Amino acid sequence: MIGPIGRRDFLRTTAAVTAAAMTGMPLFAIETKKPKLKKAVKYGMIGIKGTHLEKLELAKKCGFLGVEIDSPGTANLDELVKASKETGIAIHGVIDSVHWRDTLSNPDEKIRAKGLDALIGALKDAKTVGADTVLLVPGVVNKDVTYEQCFERSQAEVKKALPTAEKLGVKIAIEVVWNNFITKPEQLIEYIDSFKSEWVGAYFDCSNMVKYGVPSAEWIRKLGSKRMLKFDFKGYSKTKMWVPIGEGDEDWPEILKALGEIGYDGWATAEVGGGGEEVLKKVSAQMDKVLGL
Repeated sequence: MIGPIGRRDFLRTTAAVTAAAMTGMPLFAIETKKPKLKKAVKYGMIGIKGTHLEKLELAKKCGFLGVEIDSPGTANLDELVKASKETGIAIHGVIDSVHWRDTLSNPDEKIRAKGLDALIGALKDAKTVGADTVLLVPGVVNKDVTYEQCFERSQAEVKKALPTAEKLGVKIAIEVVWNNFITKPEQLIEYIDSFKSEWVGAYFDCSNMVKYGVPSAEWIRKLGSKRMLKFDFKGYSKTKMWVPIGEGDEDWPEILKALGEIGYDGWATAEVGGGGEEVLKKVSAQMDKVLGL
């Protein structure tokens, strides 16, 4: 008798074989492709004092191909761009670093306006450094803000930033975090699709959502290639909470399988405590192991 999991695999395989037979496609062509991944770190993880050039040189030495910077909070962007060109280390993304403070869901319209200004500033900084996304936590649900209010207020503010995003060619990537707002893939899909814009997508954290019970691979499959722009990760254990990369409850073989199924081709960014060369090389090795690099 085929068990529940075995039955799904059996049906999937049967469907694939049938499709291959009908189209004349060889079986090897229908195997799941491996995702094409590029390793990156959050820029703040490079824990040495030095110039932008020295920091990017260290990132390169430790095996990374890109970084993601904060806005506001990263000085001398022209110098950073120059260092990026010299080292070949891409600045692939920008993080809106005030989205937890000046939330786009705040009851005070003045605070929402400050949050919108910061988002637009981050989009402009992304254009300056050659990044193609701005990571955004859209709002926070708390005793003063309901889920519906968070949805409606943040949606209205993000919509105001869309003309700038389109003009600059930078996408707004909605991240899933512990903000009591989006805890299910269906909610993220509803939120992203509500904009009806190619300039809004998902920034999926493979670790943050483990505690809510839906496997990361399921999120990825439901988001699909159209919505999922990028992903980052840490290490999350339901019993120990934050742990080193690879020691958590993330099902990495299944995550990689899901990424391959949707044809993901892009950045995989670590978001853990940083340090100098020894720490970063250890993080790089942990990433290689879980990502199959």
